[in-house]
Amino acid sequence: MMELSPFHAGEREAQRRAGFGQVSAPIRDFMPDQHRAFFSLLPFLPLASVDEDGFPVATVLTGPPGFISSPDPTTLAILSPPPSDGTCALVEGVPVGILGIDLATRRRNRANGRIVSVNPSGFAVAVEQSFATARNTSRPVTLSRPRRRRPASSNA
Repeated sequence: MMELSPFHAGEREAQRRAGFGQVSAPIRDFMPDQHRAFFSLLPFLPLASVDEDGFPVATVLTGPPGFISSPDPTTLAILSPPPSDGTCALVEGVPVGILGIDLATRRRNRANGRIVSVNPSGFAVAVEQSFATARNTSRPVTLSRPRRRRPASSNA
């Protein structure tokens, strides 16, 4: 297994010396079985790419659970036609970023790769990077207005 890291050797050494150990989940060049099964359960899939001018574009694909499958550890097959409105040009060779989200558990997995085939019923992505992302730890916050100060009384 080739393990990729967004941190260069100097950053990893600084993190090790600071006592952080492994800072983030590894970035793999394949999807572990757990990620493959996770994607197959999702009813929607946020996907980002670039248009013909190189500008970032995004879309959300939807379908019943199972519309995303993984026939092998380096492929995601999506049975959802590419958007026809031109918002996201999904053609062979285009790089894509995929985010799988389970809203109930806040679990998130990412996959980056390239589109390798497109047909009227969907497309396939060759996965080049796969990794889990940290769950969002934010909690609801109740906002309140500050109490107004009463003007100081003037006894003049």
